[in-house]
Amino acid sequence: MTRNTTTYKQAGVDIEAGDRLVDLIAPLVRRTYGPRVIGRHGGFAGMLRLDFNDRLFRRNYRDPVLVACTDGVGTKVLVAIQAGRLDTIGIDLVAMSVNDMLTCGAEPLLFLDYVAVSRLEPERVAEIVAGVVTGCEQAECVLLGGETAEMPDLYRANDFDLAGFAVGVVELKRLGAMQAAEPGDVIVGLASDGLHSNGYSLVRRLVLDEAGVGLDDHVPELGRTLGEELLVPTRIYVRPVVKLLGAYKVKRTIRGMAHITGGGLPGNVARCLPKGCHAAIRRDSWPVPPIFTYLQSLGVDEEEMYRVFNMGIGYALIVRPAFVASVMRQLTRSGERPYEIGAVRRGGSGVRFV
Repeated sequence: MTRNTTTYKQAGVDIEAGDRLVDLIAPLVRRTYGPRVIGRHGGFAGMLRLDFNDRLFRRNYRDPVLVACTDGVGTKVLVAIQAGRLDTIGIDLVAMSVNDMLTCGAEPLLFLDYVAVSRLEPERVAEIVAGVVTGCEQAECVLLGGETAEMPDLYRANDFDLAGFAVGVVELKRLGAMQAAEPGDVIVGLASDGLHSNGYSLVRRLVLDEAGVGLDDHVPELGRTLGEELLVPTRIYVRPVVKLLGAYKVKRTIRGMAHITGGGLPGNVARCLPKGCHAAIRRDSWPVPPIFTYLQSLGVDEEEMYRVFNMGIGYALIVRPAFVASVMRQLTRSGERPYEIGAVRRGGSGVRFV
């Protein structure tokens, strides 16, 4: 009697496709490798040397503190899927974690990605990973490993989701300096590249559902198609900020930093203020990009705009007053667009717009 057999592929998981994906992404991943990496791509775990006496390395650490972050990119993935453009969403994935750890004064060391799909199409996933590699190159960290999960019973056809995990390091002495804001300190904001990766559920409802604008439609207020605007990747601030911190090895110039993500300026700047102080931010101190005025015109009040979106400021630094001019010059030389947007004031808490 012949017995019928069922294969893993018939159940929806293609092992051979996974092997093809590994072959496709191996040369991409190796682009991020430096001399700290031990072993080769494709092992059960990635290994990276934190410290040892070798001139190849940027520095040895006297009192290192490891910093870890994890995040995703939310419903921005649905925009990428609908637009059929997957080469930038990986940059967003890296940015969300490395910009967070940067607020501690930490420089990223390594990144891991997790891609969950309905059906594994190696070329499609390789396009996503190529974006992750670009993000790691911008953040100067290693893409040390990752995982791809094929789950047809959990995800609809063509759907996928992403998660990222970053590990960095900071000297204990510098970590203390990042928690020392005082009344009178100045808040310097760095321009965002548009929406970054927050508020997309609201954006999709406003523009795609209620206004009926398509991703391929040219929007005069934006000067390009809606899809082009919505898929601009999150700006990665690692290089300019790490360089800036390295320029002040003795003086405690930067006394707090915030990555402006969900919650906007009110929800994020407040996280690096001392007790008994508030941040007074001037709304007219930086240019608000057209995407935000366009969204507001579709029916969102100003308070909600500032609570949900970055409104054109993607990162904020709290700077000692005597060093503001110097800090802004250095950031400008590094290609950033810094603005003096407010100050730390005694009394109360949170953020007040003036």
